Amino acid sequence: MRILQLIDSLEAGGAERIAISYANALVNKIEFSALIATRKEGQLRNQLNSNVSYLFLDKKKTIDFGAIFRLRNFIVKNKVSIVHAHSSSFFTAVLTKLILPKIKIIWHDHYGPRSTQSRKENLALIFCSFFFSSIFVVNMQLKEWSEKNLLCKKIFFIPNFALFKDKIQKVTVLKGTENKRIVFLANLKKPKNHIAILNAFYDLKLKDLDWTLHLIGKDYLDNYSQILKDFIKANSLENHIHLYGNRNDIQYILSQASIGVLASTDEGFPVTLLEYALARLPVASTNAGYCSEIIDDEVSGVLFDPLKESEIKKKLTKIIENKPFRNRLAENLMQNVNKNYSEEMVIEKLVRLYRK
Repeated sequence: MRILQLIDSLEAGGAERIAISYANALVNKIEFSALIATRKEGQLRNQLNSNVSYLFLDKKKTIDFGAIFRLRNFIVKNKVSIVHAHSSSFFTAVLTKLILPKIKIIWHDHYGPRSTQSRKENLALIFCSFFFSSIFVVNMQLKEWSEKNLLCKKIFFIPNFALFKDKIQKVTVLKGTENKRIVFLANLKKPKNHIAILNAFYDLKLKDLDWTLHLIGKDYLDNYSQILKDFIKANSLENHIHLYGNRNDIQYILSQASIGVLASTDEGFPVTLLEYALARLPVASTNAGYCSEIIDDEVSGVLFDPLKESEIKKKLTKIIENKPFRNRLAENLMQNVNKNYSEEMVIEKLVRLYRK
């Protein structure tokens, strides 16, 4: 098999990390593994295995004939048989198939909120789905939505996986007191719902208990992040809630944390939860998307409704006040992730589905 992972950017995000993880993992499993970024490179570029063939298309507009022919030439030259298009890159893949009909397109949907969207919001996707050979989804809600709305009928659930390296970068030093750091790993944008955790942090007076909250993820310098910054300033939390922006040394950052949180109102299959697990962190998580399949409430983490402030505060209090409980949750989550979401297991399923 000769497989190409197609992704629109290499900035830090769940779909981008999965595309790179697949390309890296497949190098030793198949004849040819490649990755192409269509619109934008980014900080994840340096995580790509040197054995993975790579190309940046530098696509400038929605229909960019130069980029499409660069992609076509790469596919022909390297005898690529399957284009695995992640998220919004499906459109570029379909335009290429129109001039290269023999290629198979597999579309991978990572976007949790799509399961609540209408057909009208996805007209381009519905039309393009006629050209898909298969669809991969990251949770059952997306599978149900695709079965109901899209024109491709071969739809498969495939879980994400995360992998930590033996040799880790050590750059970012978290502020605050050791054993009292809460980390929130998510880009600063909807539907990640950071403000819910900031409100809980303030209402529970965690500042007075010397806890700190650390937000790791891209700051788009928009209204979303400004609301967070204004909240921090208005409540004199500058010494207890810290924003770090994009970071490459996630493994090292998590090694310094005590609790991991996720509060999204919509989710697909968050790689963040898998990374928390590998770092042996106890987790307080939203129950959105696939989260409740990864975490068994009060067994391998605590789950809350992201729209209920009282529930968030109750669950955070429980995990903060009881250290033996935290340790038990962390151990159980790590075991569950190692058992069910390992690289070996997911890649084995991926290769099997490529053959269908």
